[in-house]
Amino acid sequence: MFATTIKKAISMKRLLPLAGAALGALLAAAAQAAAPGITGPTFNLTAQTAYLSQPDGLSVYSWGYGCTTVPAAGSFVPAMPSVTPFCNTMQVPGPTLVVTEGQAVSVTLTNNLPTSAGNTSILFPGFNVSASGGVQGLLTTEAAPGGTVTYTFTASSPGTRAYYSGTQGDLQVEMGLYGAIIVLPATPPAVCTAGLPATNPGGNAAARTQWGESDFRLARAAYDHPGSCYDREYLFQFSEMDPNIHIQALAQVTAAGSCTAGAAGCSLNVPTEPYHPVYFMINGRSMPDDMDTNYAAQYPHQPYNGNPHMHPGELTLLRIIGQGRWQHPFHEHGNHVRILGRDGNLILSATDPNSLAGPLLFTTTTTPGLAMDGIFYWSGKGLNWDAYGHNPASGDPAATLPCTPDANGYNTSATTAINYFEWCQDHNKPLQAKPFGDVAAGGPVTLPDPNLFTNGAWYGGSPYLGPNATVRAAGPTGSTPPSGTIANSPTGEAGFAFMWHSHNEREITTNNIFPGGMLMMMLVDSREFVIDESN
Repeated sequence: MFATTIKKAISMKRLLPLAGAALGALLAAAAQAAAPGITGPTFNLTAQTAYLSQPDGLSVYSWGYGCTTVPAAGSFVPAMPSVTPFCNTMQVPGPTLVVTEGQAVSVTLTNNLPTSAGNTSILFPGFNVSASGGVQGLLTTEAAPGGTVTYTFTASSPGTRAYYSGTQGDLQVEMGLYGAIIVLPATPPAVCTAGLPATNPGGNAAARTQWGESDFRLARAAYDHPGSCYDREYLFQFSEMDPNIHIQALAQVTAAGSCTAGAAGCSLNVPTEPYHPVYFMINGRSMPDDMDTNYAAQYPHQPYNGNPHMHPGELTLLRIIGQGRWQHPFHEHGNHVRILGRDGNLILSATDPNSLAGPLLFTTTTTPGLAMDGIFYWSGKGLNWDAYGHNPASGDPAATLPCTPDANGYNTSATTAINYFEWCQDHNKPLQAKPFGDVAAGGPVTLPDPNLFTNGAWYGGSPYLGPNATVRAAGPTGSTPPSGTIANSPTGEAGFAFMWHSHNEREITTNNIFPGGMLMMMLVDSREFVIDESN
C-alpha cells in the first residue's frame, strides 16, 4: 500500500503546475494548521451575515456564528505567538469551542441576522441541554430577531462533536450556521502505553524537545484512554455550498428591508431544492485558499485553514466533521485512518473493554452531522526503498547515519538524528533501478526523466525526505533530481506531499474547475525540519 501511495503522491505533485503559478506561490508560504479555537466554559456568540470568498473570485452572501466581543487574552488555543488570532462577529465555520470534560458549559446566542431571516438557534447533539430565554422552536429553544437564548450543559465525555442551527436547518446550515466543539479529557492518561505503533512510548515528545519544536496539542490524548495519545492534531470540517440558495436569500432579505418581525412579507421563502452545490470546503475554505495560514487577514470570516504537517512515526489526531448536507468520502493518502471514536463515543472491544476497536478506514466518510476522531500514522515502513536517500558516496555526512532497529524495527535510539523513526529494514536500499546519479542500481522502480519533476517549497523533485536529500541521493555531480529551479535549493526542506481529497471527484473542483474544493496536502517532513504550527 505504501509504495503505490508514494508514487501517486509524486505523480499528483507533478500535476500541481496545472493549477498555475499562484498555487506554487501558496505552497512556498509553508502555512501550518492545528486545531485553533476559543476556550470556555462560557461563550457569548452571535449569528450575523457576511460574505465568504471563493478561489474563483466570488464573494458569497452567508450567515455564520461569531463572537459578540473579542475573547479575553489567553482564550485562544493553541497559543499562536506568530499571529494575532481573531474571532469576528461572523465566521464560517463558527468558533471552535474548546472545553474540558465535566465542565458546566454556557453558550449565549444573540440573533443578529436580518429580521426577515426569523429565529435561529444552536443544537448540541450528544449533550443534555437546558435553555433559558428565547422562544420555543421545533427542535430547541430559539432566539428571535434581536433576542437571545442561553444553552447550558455538562461536557459529559471527551471527543469532537458538531454544533449547528436547529432552526430550518436546510437553509440555515447551508448558509453557514455550524461549528465544532472539542471536549478534552479531564484525566488524560499519565503514561501512553498503547497506540500505533506500540514502540518507543514518549520518543516523539523527546524528539520534539530535542529539535526545539513547540507543542501545539490541546491535550496529550483525545480520550481518557492510553491508546488515544497523539503527537499533533488537526480539525477538518467538510461542507458544501449552493450559491443559488445564497443569492436568493440575499435577494429576499434585501426586498424585505427593515421590516417588523411577524409582519406580512417579513419572512423568507428560499427554495433549497433542487440542490446543486458547486463549492466544496474544508474549514470554510476551498483549495488552494485552505493552505494559507490560520487567521490570514484576507479571510476575515474564514479563519481556519486545512494544511497538516507531520514527521515520520508521529501519531496525528484527525478531528473530522461532516457539516454539509451531502456525504463526503474523504481519502487521506499515505495510510488508512484508525478511528478512535464517533460523536464523542470511544469505540472499545466488546470482549475486552480496555482495548480500542475502531475500524481502519480507507476513506473517512462523513454523513451530515457525523464527527469522528482518528489517528493517521506514516513511517515509510514497507516502501522497500530508503526514504532518506542515504548514499555514502555523496560526501554528505548525513548519508552515513546508522539505522539501529529497536524491537519493532525502527530507528528510535537517537532522537536527534534526521532519520529518527526510519524503518531500518529499508536503510540504504536504492529507489531507482536505472539511476541518473550515484545511487547504485537495483531499486524497485525507474524514475521519469528528472526534467519532468516539479520543484517547490516542500517537494524539490526528490523522492527522498529531508534537507540534502537530493545531494545524498544523487551525489555532488548527479543529475537526479533537479532542485532549486523554482522555490528551494537542493539543501532546503524536502518532504512527501500526500494529496488528501474527497473521493467524490466533483468535490475537488471549484465551480467545476480542477483543482480546488475539498482538497489539501499532508506534508511529511523529516525530523530536522521544525514544524511551526503557530500560524
